[in-house]
Amino acid sequence: MGIRGEIFSTRSNSKSERRTYFFNVKENRNGDIFLNVVESKKHNEADFERHQIVVFQEDLEEFLQALGKAVETMKPMSANAKYPPRRPAAEGYGRTGHSRTGFSYQRPGTGENSYDESGRDPASE
Repeated sequence: MGIRGEIFSTRSNSKSERRTYFFNVKENRNGDIFLNVVESKKHNEADFERHQIVVFQEDLEEFLQALGKAVETMKPMSANAKYPPRRPAAEGYGRTGHSRTGFSYQRPGTGENSYDESGRDPASE
C-alpha cells in the first residue's frame, strides 16, 4: 500500500490544462476501500482550487450506473456549446435548504428531504 492508504492512483489533464482530475483508490484505517475523485483547478499561476468526492466500494455499482447515464446524456450535446440549455428538474425533485451542503433534493411525492440534518440519507439506513 502506498502513501496514506493509496492502492492505485492515476490522473487526467483537461484539454485547457487548467484542470487535472485525480482518480485514487484508497483504503481507510477500518479497511474500507473507496474511490476518491479530485478535481484540481488553477486559479492563477500559484493557487489551486480543489474539489473531491468519495465513493465507497459498496456504493460503486449504483454510482457507475448513474455516472454512465449522465455521460450518455452529455455525448450528443454539441461540443461547441459552453453551457447546454438547462432542463427542468424531474417532477417532485427540487432544491431545498440544507444546513451542511446548502441544498438537498426532495423525494418525489413525499415532500421530504433526501438527507437529514446529519447529511445522511435516512432511506438508506
